[in-house]
Amino acid sequence: MTVPVVTQMLKPEAAAMAQAARIFSLGGLVAFPTETVYGLGADAGNGEAVARLYEAKGRPAFNPLIAHVSDGAAARKLARFNADAATLAEAFWPGPLTLVLPKADGCPVAELATAGLDTIAVRVPRHAVAQDLLARFGGPIVAPSANRSGHVSPTTAAHVLADLGGRIDLIIDGGATAVGVESTIVACICEPALLRPGGVPRAAIERVLGRALTEATPGIAVEDAPLAPGMLASHYAPRTRVRLDARSVAPGEALLAFGPQGVAGSEKALKTLNLSARGDLIEAAANLFSHLRALDAAGVTCIAVMPLPHEGLGEAINDRLRRAAAPR
Repeated sequence: MTVPVVTQMLKPEAAAMAQAARIFSLGGLVAFPTETVYGLGADAGNGEAVARLYEAKGRPAFNPLIAHVSDGAAARKLARFNADAATLAEAFWPGPLTLVLPKADGCPVAELATAGLDTIAVRVPRHAVAQDLLARFGGPIVAPSANRSGHVSPTTAAHVLADLGGRIDLIIDGGATAVGVESTIVACICEPALLRPGGVPRAAIERVLGRALTEATPGIAVEDAPLAPGMLASHYAPRTRVRLDARSVAPGEALLAFGPQGVAGSEKALKTLNLSARGDLIEAAANLFSHLRALDAAGVTCIAVMPLPHEGLGEAINDRLRRAAAPR
């Protein structure tokens, strides 16, 4: 459960903006205006901060989040741009267009923020408050809409307070947003594909590209817009078989543990990683994808996963583990 906090609401004056940057650096959550809707921001490189963001929103599963950066040069530290992506960035950034691209080598964004995918969603916002925050913080900020999952997206600070008061640290009140709908999302992996309509019309994008956008195909989901039921099954799935609710470890298995207690045969596991030795679901969520990758690379026959609680973030963690264990 989210621990109640006192949520401040401040105008975007220098002291408040400096405070917001400090909150990001400490792993806290700040809502702020963009030209589309209000975003709920966290340090994109801090997995535990990202986990707190999911928890505050009450997100049902770990959908990939959009990383907001100050300019195209900062975006290229996160993602690899092909010619189409570069053309769209030049035409529409800063602005309400998100590009889904292959991750750059050494991408600093936490695995939890990209849901374990090898792609990343990136946007350069136009709003002056968002730009000021990015400059002061000096790194990428993930910022899905600042509302409880499933609720209407917020276009004023009052909307944010009504949904997230007591769940986040600070709201920067920059007035009503101009666009009022989320950013358009285009994947530039192969042929450019429209994943979500939004603040930049399809026709404008197609004029710049000189050809039609393709329709989205299963395999990519971003923010609150999975393309089809079950789309999250496309997130990172280990090649190694996954066995859930393990009460013991069999020969040749690795162990994905949780909490201070082991299970029968723990000492015989070929490799053990603990999502959170202290039983903290926020820490567990932050470690989930990186631990799965590490165990997948260990050359074992199976990954045995200890039971995890189902409340709070445990629901999303268990959802992701069920998908990792599904037959392929």
